[in-house]
Amino acid sequence: MKRLLLGLAAFATAGASAAAPVPGFLGAQGPRIVDGDGRPVILRGIGLGGWMLQEGYMLKLGELGQQHVIQRRLAELVGRAAVEEFERAWLDHHMTKADMDALGRWGFSSVRLPMHYALFLDPSAPAGTDRWNEDGFRRVDRLLEWAAANRMWVILDLHAAPGGQGTDLAISDRDPAQASLWGSAENQRRTVALWREIARRYTDNPWVGGYDLVNEPNWDFDGPGGGHGCNDKSNRPIAALYKRITAAIREHDRNHLIVIEGNCWGNNYAGITPDWDDKLVLSFHKYWNHNDAGSIAGIVKLREATGRPIWLGESGENSNGWDRDAIKLAEANDIGWSWWPLKKLGFNNPLEVTPNQGWQRIVEWLTGKGPRPDPAEARTAMMKLASHDVDYANNVVHPDVVDAMMRQTHSDATVPFREHRLGSVPLEIAAVDYDLGPPGIAYADRVEADYHTDTGGKRSEWNDGRTYRNDGVDIAREPDGSPYISAFEQGEWMQYTIDAEAEGGRGAALVAADGPATLAITLNDGLPVTLSVAATNGWQTISVPPLPMLQGTNRLKLAVVRGSLRLKTIRFPG
Repeated sequence: MKRLLLGLAAFATAGASAAAPVPGFLGAQGPRIVDGDGRPVILRGIGLGGWMLQEGYMLKLGELGQQHVIQRRLAELVGRAAVEEFERAWLDHHMTKADMDALGRWGFSSVRLPMHYALFLDPSAPAGTDRWNEDGFRRVDRLLEWAAANRMWVILDLHAAPGGQGTDLAISDRDPAQASLWGSAENQRRTVALWREIARRYTDNPWVGGYDLVNEPNWDFDGPGGGHGCNDKSNRPIAALYKRITAAIREHDRNHLIVIEGNCWGNNYAGITPDWDDKLVLSFHKYWNHNDAGSIAGIVKLREATGRPIWLGESGENSNGWDRDAIKLAEANDIGWSWWPLKKLGFNNPLEVTPNQGWQRIVEWLTGKGPRPDPAEARTAMMKLASHDVDYANNVVHPDVVDAMMRQTHSDATVPFREHRLGSVPLEIAAVDYDLGPPGIAYADRVEADYHTDTGGKRSEWNDGRTYRNDGVDIAREPDGSPYISAFEQGEWMQYTIDAEAEGGRGAALVAADGPATLAITLNDGLPVTLSVAATNGWQTISVPPLPMLQGTNRLKLAVVRGSLRLKTIRFPG
């Protein structure tokens, strides 16, 4: 894996040397985002979700969605002071320079920073007044320093506006018992004031890529229509607020892009005519639909009609194959992108947070699946999560996710996930360590992605075990933590690159379970060797006849012709 990460770094460096970002404010020239020298820019970015705004699903808390609800429940267990200590440690360790350095090595050119207004604006200040929270601004200052060191732009995104901007509660930490952003003149005044202050502070910083005014508005203004503004025709309150915010920003700052989002989680621009500023960028979000021209036809048509740049400001939470196809689609249409998120307690992002067992016990209690933990033990677990588990040094790096986003979008070639060198000593290949590459080229699986917004709302698990890798291949773990292929079924296959020191026939053995099944083994696109796997509950060893290895690179393909099985390893004797 170390070799793969070095390869990704080299790939990123090659791309950067050809068109490295230069100091200078991002701008808009017609329908394109450009750099300070007027050169077109495709922003390749990632969202820092979960850092300044926690959503329940990122902590494995499911329906316990809003940050303020999570904090309240934790305070019931450990006290308010302990929760405040936990939150400070989380902010200190979730995003560090090491994270930004990794993004720079991997080739990303931007990050999108989701901000909670309360980190910058004291919500307890009397109506009509504003008290600034310097800690929030200091954290942005540090992020911008790290970004500059890695030549990356930062898009500032108001993810949680005062009062909350939608009926999807978790994304804006909204309390439905309180006035929303749209139902309160004071909340709107505070939102405008916050952006005015942000612009005053960052007007001269060229590594601020732009101001994303309000994340994913989702509100029915025209009357009942589904609850998220997808059917609204005018969206007047959204356009009016955007104009007020833009005017406040321009009191101090004429340099930066203004990024706006439509209703319906960013995608409904009906009635919003983007004509009030010459640096407007239209953001849209894309999740769980097919990656075809039709999926972006509306926003592309809007770009043509308005002459404004468009940006895929948020997407992801899917398989590697889906991510790769979505990014290819965006870039083929000159659209930059920002994936979601960099890290969480979950496997389908570049970095995975592995929580300690104490946090898991807290999760079980909070979700009604376990007893109330001991408060002292819970405090220890919370602090370990916030000061150790979320830190980059302790995250699981998923090179397959990074490879799908950065290399596979420009190449269909496969590369080894791990180095498999066959010489005079025994070689054992973990079945889960098949090659990196797109579906249909490195592997094939019955379910490769989740398309539930296009297929009736039923979600699909691509990797049923949700562990180790983010492809369609189903993976589970033994009690000792070692991964294996948990469902290898008819029509599915995987490819492995093997580097042989010498030419010659080499016998092998497979360690498999379940069955019955028929396997086909193909080396270097030659004639397949067919093997039968008998039905069994435990692991069994299946002998493979000698395979005619070439010196150097060989590609071995395992396919299921009939039946299904579990697969653990491929062994070559010394």
